[in-house]
Amino acid sequence: MAISYAPASARPALEALLALDTALGAVVRSTREPMLGQIRLTWWHDALEALDLRPPPAEPVLTALTAEVLPRGVTGARLAAMTEGWQALLVEPLDDEAMARFADARGGVLFGTAAVVLGGAAEPVEQAGEGWALADLRANLSSAPLAEQAARAAEERLGRAFHHRWSRAVRPLGAMALLARADLAGVAPGSPRRVARLLRHRLTGR
Repeated sequence: MAISYAPASARPALEALLALDTALGAVVRSTREPMLGQIRLTWWHDALEALDLRPPPAEPVLTALTAEVLPRGVTGARLAAMTEGWQALLVEPLDDEAMARFADARGGVLFGTAAVVLGGAAEPVEQAGEGWALADLRANLSSAPLAEQAARAAEERLGRAFHHRWSRAVRPLGAMALLARADLAGVAPGSPRRVARLLRHRLTGR
């Protein structure tokens, strides 16, 4: 949905950023041994930083980032910071500090970078990104107490983010954040309430 809301010229860059997030998430979800997961994430970190120095290897996500994202003023080092968020999930126990690191380095960096790509301001986008990441984490936690903890932290950040009026450029990211907030509230996908809230935000930025 975020991609369809964005200007056509920015869609390939957004697709590349979301593909990176998916690739990093796949590392964590497919890893049973934390040390192996950390090694794989370190490879991504180093490969992303290297984009500032030399052409990418023959890896589709890195190739797309080089072609679509870096020319818009984003560095490989900035993208590499996203790996630190996913690293936080490989450290036990999962506590408030680890969740905050995950929210900031995954969601905050992803949304903030996407704002650069879209030509908008980072505020309140980065805060919304943190809430979006925590809402996604909540949906994937098997522990009820941890899921509730993530949900509270997500709602706090999302609530603050929507105290502001969003500029038109970054409203595609607002749609992602609003969908996450609707999930937290238990609003059914496709419901009139959900659709109306998205339309209101798209038109007014509120």
